[in-house]
Amino acid sequence: MTGADRGSGRWWRPHSLRTQLLLWLITLHLGAAVLTAWFSFVAYGNLVHNALDDQMRLVAESYAGSDPLKIPRPMDGEAAFSRGAFIVQIWSPDGHTLRASSWPVLAVPLQSRAGFGDVSTGAHSQSSWRVFTAEPGPRADQPRVQVLQNEDYRRRRALRRALLEGLPITLLLPLALLILWIIVSAASRSLRAVARDVASQDERSPTELSLARVPEEIAPLVGAFNNLLSRVRSAFATQRRFVQDAAHELRTPMAAIGLQIENLRAHVPAGEATERFNQLEAGVTRAQHLIEQLLNLSRQDAPQRSTAGERVDIEVLLRESVSQLMVLADARRVDIGFEGGIAAVVVAPAAELRSVFDNLIDNALRYAPEGGVVDVKLHQFGGHAVVDVLDNGPGIPKAMMGRVFDRFFRVPGAAAGGSGLGLAIARTAAERHGLRIELHNREDGPGLRARVHLPPSPAAPLSH
Repeated sequence: MTGADRGSGRWWRPHSLRTQLLLWLITLHLGAAVLTAWFSFVAYGNLVHNALDDQMRLVAESYAGSDPLKIPRPMDGEAAFSRGAFIVQIWSPDGHTLRASSWPVLAVPLQSRAGFGDVSTGAHSQSSWRVFTAEPGPRADQPRVQVLQNEDYRRRRALRRALLEGLPITLLLPLALLILWIIVSAASRSLRAVARDVASQDERSPTELSLARVPEEIAPLVGAFNNLLSRVRSAFATQRRFVQDAAHELRTPMAAIGLQIENLRAHVPAGEATERFNQLEAGVTRAQHLIEQLLNLSRQDAPQRSTAGERVDIEVLLRESVSQLMVLADARRVDIGFEGGIAAVVVAPAAELRSVFDNLIDNALRYAPEGGVVDVKLHQFGGHAVVDVLDNGPGIPKAMMGRVFDRFFRVPGAAAGGSGLGLAIARTAAERHGLRIELHNREDGPGLRARVHLPPSPAAPLSH
């Protein structure tokens, strides 16, 4: 799940697989409990009904076959409704006169047909009665016997047994849901592991995801993703090879053209021809710079090899960068200076760190006005070492500040000569080694401040 990220951490999200699975499982368990209770009610209802019918028959036959005739013991309504006691009625042989009853209040006449039946004495729930009427005896003077039992008691007894039958499922439901939650969470760990592997991918060197801990159900998805990563790797490699090959192929002829132009300078007459020659020379110089930038960019995009970093003194590195770019500063009549307030050491390849600062200083020199000033400062800010490259050029409009790191992007109206790759190369090299670049327009006047936040040094910075 990234982005993995619609309401990350909330398992009750509508789109959460765990939520949907648990809801379905809860519904399934509740449905199973209801169906179990209903089937139990039907089954136990029939069982209780048949068992009590047999008891009613036995009671009636015991009274009908007794000689002398037994008189039923009196009882109250509480026994009839709460405990389901049998109500025994003794009738005259002709069935018109009630001679004895265990509960005379119940006015149910002798049924015309022997056997079981159902009668109702009213509209309320306790007015339904199950009746068994015994067969007439062999003698003409033998009394008739009828036994009754309340139907509501029978239903309550069947319902109670059904609820008791479904009680274990109801009690086990929370435990089952907890176990299911643990199982689902354990199964989703593999998905989270895959998500972490995807999140840790380096866009310059994506690697295939391992299928060792992946469930079979999502293995096809991971396999398809690996195929996509393979195609992306191939596309990146093809792009890098094309840029490198093109830059290498162009480097030699452009160097030859530059040499020929330099040899022709002495033969160019003064006037308009000299002006056109200078434009041609500037174009060739710009093309040579672009080729070098493309080569640098292709190197930065290449997969990072595990090489041991060296301890680089940032102050020494910055002084060397300023010295090498002094020629460009003199050509543009820009005053460039360096100020080192602390000692800072970074463990990284010196060439890649040089690429970061060379591109930032070169960018400042190109955008500073003729006769302007570029300052390079190594100092402490917010408790850690930073490098500031400041110029007094036009700065960058706020609306375009987020795009200046895009490749080949140049601020509209910028002076000719740039390739739009310097900042992209600097940021790529910086991110590879834990540096962070921030660009802000200066508040103390016109110009731009490029600030490079250095990673913690192996040793604490020492003040000079």
